[in-house]
Amino acid sequence: VKVVVFQSANPDFFIAHLDVAKAAERPDVLGLWREFVLRLSSTPLVSIAKIRGRTRGIGNEFVLACDMRFASRESALFGQPEIGVGLVPGGGALEWLPRLVGRSRSLEIVLSGDDFDADTAERYGWVNRTVDDDDLDSFVDTLVQRVASFDRETLGVAKAQLNRFGIPTAAELQSSNDMIFSLLAGPSAQARRAKVRDIGY
Repeated sequence: VKVVVFQSANPDFFIAHLDVAKAAERPDVLGLWREFVLRLSSTPLVSIAKIRGRTRGIGNEFVLACDMRFASRESALFGQPEIGVGLVPGGGALEWLPRLVGRSRSLEIVLSGDDFDADTAERYGWVNRTVDDDDLDSFVDTLVQRVASFDRETLGVAKAQLNRFGIPTAAELQSSNDMIFSLLAGPSAQARRAKVRDIGY
């Protein structure tokens, strides 16, 4: 295996977000998450996210850990909504986004808690490219075939060299993980979560 493509069977949602209340019951989950995304980003395999639908919170953090991201111009939507419920992103957005889009745009994304359409994500460098939905599958398939035609060892070496300039460390990811549960227990986060639950979050 040289290339793996991640996509959702649900055209409306790639991955929506993490249920932080359930995660709080099992705080070890974020440690497993950290290990998973670091392994994904450092494996010699090339990982590609083919994105349709909402991709928020930990879903966005998953695609950020992939090597490449291609999004449907019409349906992909990205965001880090945690600030709206009194939390900060704990799954890697605070580490990946500045490396991809820069500090100021990262602040806009994280502090607004807003949704961003695919074309904005492309302009920001959040995704490699947006493609018309009808062409997304064939575009990614063509890229996968091309990459897979090359030598696996050479692909892995090239990826490892490029990783020197863009992968967060385990300690950096852990620092964001550590913030989640202390913030979740605070009265502000509990009050905000109750409000957004009432409006269908």
